[in-house]
Amino acid sequence: MTCCAPGLDGSLPGSLPLPSREEIALAARSLGNGRRQIELSIPAVHCAACISSVESALTRLDGVEAARVNLSTKRVTVRWREDAVPPIVDTLAATGYPPHTFDETAESRDGELSELLRAVATAGFAAGNIMLLSVSVWSGAEGATRDLFHWVSALIALPALVFAGRIYYRSAWGALRHGRMNMDVPIAIGVTLAYAMSLYETINHGPHAYFDASVSLLFFLLIGRTLDHVMRDRARAAVLGLAQVAPRGALVLRADATREYLPLAAIEPGMRIAVGPGERIPVDAAVDWGTSDIDVSLINGESAPQRVEPGTQVRAGTLNLTGALSITAQARATDSFLAEMTRMLEAAEGGRARYRRIAERVSAAYAPVVHLTALATLAGWVAYDGDWHKAITIAIAVLIITCPCALGLAVPIVQVMAARRLFENGIMVKDGAGLERLAEADAVLFDKTGTLTMGRPRLINADAIAPDMLVIAAALASGSRHPLSGAIAAHASGPNPFDSIVEVPGSGVEGVLHGIAWRLGRAGWAGGEGEGTVLARDGVRVADFVFEDTLRPGAAQAVAKLGQAVGPVEMISGDALAACGRVAQAVGIAQVHAALMPADKIARIDTLQAAGRKVLMIGDGLNDAPALGAAHVSIAPASSADIGRKAADFVFLRESLAAVPIAVSIARQAGRLVRQNLTLAVVYNVFAVPIAISGHVTPLIAAIAMSASSILVIGNALRLRNPAGGAEAAAPAAGALREAHA
Repeated sequence: MTCCAPGLDGSLPGSLPLPSREEIALAARSLGNGRRQIELSIPAVHCAACISSVESALTRLDGVEAARVNLSTKRVTVRWREDAVPPIVDTLAATGYPPHTFDETAESRDGELSELLRAVATAGFAAGNIMLLSVSVWSGAEGATRDLFHWVSALIALPALVFAGRIYYRSAWGALRHGRMNMDVPIAIGVTLAYAMSLYETINHGPHAYFDASVSLLFFLLIGRTLDHVMRDRARAAVLGLAQVAPRGALVLRADATREYLPLAAIEPGMRIAVGPGERIPVDAAVDWGTSDIDVSLINGESAPQRVEPGTQVRAGTLNLTGALSITAQARATDSFLAEMTRMLEAAEGGRARYRRIAERVSAAYAPVVHLTALATLAGWVAYDGDWHKAITIAIAVLIITCPCALGLAVPIVQVMAARRLFENGIMVKDGAGLERLAEADAVLFDKTGTLTMGRPRLINADAIAPDMLVIAAALASGSRHPLSGAIAAHASGPNPFDSIVEVPGSGVEGVLHGIAWRLGRAGWAGGEGEGTVLARDGVRVADFVFEDTLRPGAAQAVAKLGQAVGPVEMISGDALAACGRVAQAVGIAQVHAALMPADKIARIDTLQAAGRKVLMIGDGLNDAPALGAAHVSIAPASSADIGRKAADFVFLRESLAAVPIAVSIARQAGRLVRQNLTLAVVYNVFAVPIAISGHVTPLIAAIAMSASSILVIGNALRLRNPAGGAEAAAPAAGALREAHA
């Protein structure tokens, strides 16, 4: 079973029209900071050598900052500076990988599996009939009878090889035409040589022909490839489920009261959209009219519906259950939370972890090694006994058995399975390399507010604060995403009187009103001494705020499990020592670092890492983003600020902190399976190649052995299971996924 495969739609690569540079510019999305990014489908990409060719060709272009190929989805993601669109399409086409923009609906139709099944059926039918004819030859048929059976076998084998073998021939020719190699080249050569050698024997009235072996060889290769495809698709079912959840369009309400149905890609921020009961929310939006119950199980795994009303934020992919709604789009479909989840799920397979980089480099180097080994084997056997027939047969076996498909699959198939298991438990991973880093973690740092606690504090002393001071504080708080600010902002009424509000991460918010400077935040920063959240006017403390918060579900259990499985657990928080101490005592954390600025959190991480620790940071919010980025690996809740989610390696979607030890367990399982797969692949080649060179393996046995090695690697990856305690938590997301497929 080889890594290489035809296009998803079963057509010749490049048969679709190439997008223009203008279409690329329109389809690309802005990342901010003067950068843009696009994803393109490249059906001709096949293996590690293809990945290297595509990425190196694109990264050489002026303006291109990064190019990343995802082998499972056959897509390339390209990021460049906004000043001009690089010649991405022309470069890929010239390299032999013509790209096109993709449609999730079209890509979810599995044309490749249909083509593979037809090819397997054709090769199997032909092989069975040729075997029947071969029985007569093996039973002693001679002379004209034997030649007749050989010619009939040749006539059956030729169309079967052309039809079923076109998958390999097409890929091999595409590679050779553009001056490169892939792992379908030796297979195409081996199958062709087996048929040609048998035809030569038939023409010269030879006693032996191997048409049955050549077609059976192709039959077993195709079986292996089909199983590979089915198993990959099974592992990637979570991505397909998310893609199918998104609606294909929405009913837009125009200013003149008319309604127009627009495809999802045409929906822009600010458009008003009508969403009826039973319909899914198309993009991230805010409700502006109506009340309803929303099924949010896909987002956070909670089975209980969420009540929404005007002002409520709703996420793409959630299901409207009961009432009609009018919503205002706040983001394009490509920037929605659902799209972000899909990208993270796909990116898990595309990460370049250490093991994967090693496997890809070895696989890429194998193409020339395979051909040189087969050529040396041919020359060696001819020199040894002069039997060309025998030498060619052995060389064919070497060509087939040395294909490094198991090595190429060893890492990505585990990463795909791990991403699926994480998704089932409500956890998204941005990069396969994050799995490797999470498995290595040996120290844990928790933020408090929004992480160990629910991050939805309630102001409990509002009655003790002067009403005019509470109004000013609420107006200031409306300019911040901090959970404490949200609790104060809930008391706002009327328009905001401040001309501008500036948030200082880790400290608070400040603004000027009628020439007076106001600050709301940490006591030491806003005004006065001590701890807690205060309101200050021109540096004079005028109000204190007292809050209460609830622990996040599963916090104490998660801390205990992480302490046993990973290492020492600490709390680092910007909150006051008293508040931190209460939470730490409740969850069982002994070491607490309170009243920290963002730079102080980074300093604590640096101290631990300088001591040889590999830190796992769990936090949310604007002030945690630098620490999340500085840690060896990081996790954030989905409720965190956008910058926090983007800085973290993992995002958990549910309220329970049980997701964190589950993620660690899955990452460590994945690490063990990757090492086992690499060992299996290496051991296979160490034993199989010398046996084939020595002449003890026929081409048919070589095909079975090569397919079996890849199936063994995939089967080993499928052993990755949900950890103990994760099955119950997985139920809501699994149910949402089944619904998506239905």
